[in-house]
Amino acid sequence: MPTRNWGMLRSRPKTTSIFRSEVMSLIQLYIPSDVARFTVSQLGEMGLVQFRDLNSEVSAFQRSFVNDVRRFDEIERKLRYLHKQIEANDVDIYEFLDEEFVSSARGPRDIDDMEERVGAHESRVLKLTAAYKNLQLKHLELIENKYVLEEVSSLFTEISGRQGAAAGASGGRGLAGHGRGQDAAPLLARADTSSRRSIGSLDAARAGDLDMEIGAVGRDINVGFIAGVISRQRIAALERVLWRSLRGNMFLNYVDIEDPISDPNLEEPVYKSAFIVFAHGASLRDRATKIAESLGATLYSVDSSAERRQEDLIDTMSRLDDLQQILENNRVARINELTSVSEQINTWFAVVRKEKAVYHTLNLFNYDANRNSLIAEGWCATNDIPAIQSALHLATEDAGSNVPTVLQELRTTKEPPTFIRTNKFTDGFQNIVDAYGVPKAGEVNPGLFTCITFPFLFALMFGDLGHGFLMTLCAALLCAFEKRLAWLAKDESLRMFYTGRYIILLMGIFSMFTGLLYNDIFSRAMSIFSSGWAWPADHGGEGVTVEATKLDHVYPIGIDPAWHHAGNSLLFTNSYKMKMSIVLGVIHMTLGICLQVPNALHFKKRINIVHVFVPQIIFLFSIFGYLVFAIIFKWSTDWYARDASGELTHVSPPSLLNMLIYMFLSPGSVDDSEKMFRGQAALQTFLLLLALVCVPWMLLVKPLILRKEHQKIISEGYGRISSHVRVSSEGDGLGGAVVVSEQEEMEEDDFDFADIMINQTIHTIEFCLNSISNTASYLRLWALSLAHAQLSEVLWTMTFLPTLKMGGRLQPVAVMCGFAVWFVLTFSILIGMEGLSAFLHALRLHWVEFNNKFYDGTGTKFEPFSFKAVLEEAEEA
Repeated sequence: MPTRNWGMLRSRPKTTSIFRSEVMSLIQLYIPSDVARFTVSQLGEMGLVQFRDLNSEVSAFQRSFVNDVRRFDEIERKLRYLHKQIEANDVDIYEFLDEEFVSSARGPRDIDDMEERVGAHESRVLKLTAAYKNLQLKHLELIENKYVLEEVSSLFTEISGRQGAAAGASGGRGLAGHGRGQDAAPLLARADTSSRRSIGSLDAARAGDLDMEIGAVGRDINVGFIAGVISRQRIAALERVLWRSLRGNMFLNYVDIEDPISDPNLEEPVYKSAFIVFAHGASLRDRATKIAESLGATLYSVDSSAERRQEDLIDTMSRLDDLQQILENNRVARINELTSVSEQINTWFAVVRKEKAVYHTLNLFNYDANRNSLIAEGWCATNDIPAIQSALHLATEDAGSNVPTVLQELRTTKEPPTFIRTNKFTDGFQNIVDAYGVPKAGEVNPGLFTCITFPFLFALMFGDLGHGFLMTLCAALLCAFEKRLAWLAKDESLRMFYTGRYIILLMGIFSMFTGLLYNDIFSRAMSIFSSGWAWPADHGGEGVTVEATKLDHVYPIGIDPAWHHAGNSLLFTNSYKMKMSIVLGVIHMTLGICLQVPNALHFKKRINIVHVFVPQIIFLFSIFGYLVFAIIFKWSTDWYARDASGELTHVSPPSLLNMLIYMFLSPGSVDDSEKMFRGQAALQTFLLLLALVCVPWMLLVKPLILRKEHQKIISEGYGRISSHVRVSSEGDGLGGAVVVSEQEEMEEDDFDFADIMINQTIHTIEFCLNSISNTASYLRLWALSLAHAQLSEVLWTMTFLPTLKMGGRLQPVAVMCGFAVWFVLTFSILIGMEGLSAFLHALRLHWVEFNNKFYDGTGTKFEPFSFKAVLEEAEEA
């Protein structure tokens, strides 16, 4: 079945912007039961509707489609088992997806066929895996039995050889009459080689306990024994327990098995040891058997006859060879089966997760049994309603039904979720805003302005042409190869850099721009144009201070490079960047206050314009707007200009900090040495009085006006009416679901003047105090810029510059090493750590100093039902 182009269905009749959220509509769908699954599937492919839960009072186990959800849970469990087996057997998984099957409308027969195929594959894999495990257990048993037979035969051969040597040395005397003699115990006690270790002795046994004959090895010792294998880590515990339990009347011999043994019950191979224990009497042997089994040993029956042991060993080796071939055949069969599964498992996972999400969504709907239909409610963008109607029509065609789904838009007073359309460029900036708070529906979205102001404020703190170029280069590579590097989004530590690649790109570009203005490239000056200062030819020697001569032109762009070599460059750049921070900070805060106006117009609260915005902007401009004016006036005035007679036309440049302090401490008076222009004292007094008037204006006027309007409404006999729409399944005699409009009269005490007054008082105090603290907070632009420039200069001076001043044949090597150290430290400290610091400070300036001037951020994010989101969430899990 051909797939559809969902991009065609998403066409919007109106243009949209991220200045505000989309206009949302509450829609209601009447869906015939035989079309419901196709309808939800089509809407899930588009991801345009956020459904409401109309069964919130019903538990998840009592909903209509809970059996269908369980069915797909079971299929998903089978797929997870198959996926686990594929990974355990190192089978490659095909990334291929059958788009035709995944994206098209799937009928019940298609789902049944898929379920049958998955079940058949699981059944075959289960059988093969169980058989393989049983064969492995048998293989383990044979391997251990082989080692035990080899160890017992080796031990008996060694004992027999030593018995023969002892018999020859004693002149043919038997050992039967020497149970307490000096030869028997040493014989067994010395049974130790480089690969075999033993413990214990039969020296304490009674005379009648031993009956050793020179002859057949299988009848050498008239003492019972047990043999088996045990984990190498527990052999020491076995030695101690046996010795103490049998009171030394035992002989233990063991050898470490060099190759690890694969145990199917354990994940990793285990190193084991083969052991044999000699003990007299059935009771002691039974006790030794129980002790060994309690410590996890596996015991094997070994015949005392050498001929029989040899036959058993040959038989075991033959069975091992046969079993190895059977294991290999089983492994090949499992690999072939899992390979066929791996070709379709991703497709099946996608389909199962989609179908399960469909039935989860259907459980949110009301079911009208009489009309055999489902009733759904959800939010969508008003501009997307035509696309949704097209999807409903396609779903009806896919289901082969003649009864269409009915869509109607409901009127409601409920606050809709916030939906802001973003692309891969604006998505990162919108995430910065959403981390502070999601905008309310219709509220001005700070994300639009953040796209420019955030990288710009970052660049003011990070300004360096060289560092900005390296950052831009890294971000440009991420953007150019974003499809190839999409795997970075799956890594938790690298996801931030990938999703914010366009933020980093703009931060780098703006840093290059501010670095050009600061005339900084890796802390070095750039002499692109001729300097506006000239140094005297005779410097006067070391330690002599000379002054540069000002020429008749100025450096056209940014700071003159002559300042980088001056002794008072730090004083100049500090003053320049400090004042620049104040100017840009006041402009940034002014923008935030001005955005109250479109908010007030949209929510039809014009009282906020006259009695909130106007006094706030007057208060800010009366104090800090005047400070910005004074900074620009001081910059634009030549304080060292002379008249025709050679006298200075101005007094020394005034201190703006002292001016602002004495504006409050001694209003109406300005010292002659601090005066900038005529009428300054009167202007400062007027501005101070204007700021004082704004405080009661912000504090009292709005609450009093609201109280007056409320009393007028009450006196005229009107109450505040609010209505909301709900869906009721209790209809007429036909049992149909109907839309019911309810009206509830609000109680008169909803208007609380005390609450309004307290709220307004808090906002007024907060604004007045924050105007001072927020303005001072923008000084971080100056502080971090200074720290970045100084740290960059220190790195250059201490790592790379000394190698350039070296002499001799080793200078090229030293230059290369110095450059490597300088570049690594520059990239890790100045770009990595300093960049992160500047990012966090820019984030704070937006969240605190900018957003709190106009932004509530109390909305709820629009989260539509989307198969794309479902699959992404499943992959992350």
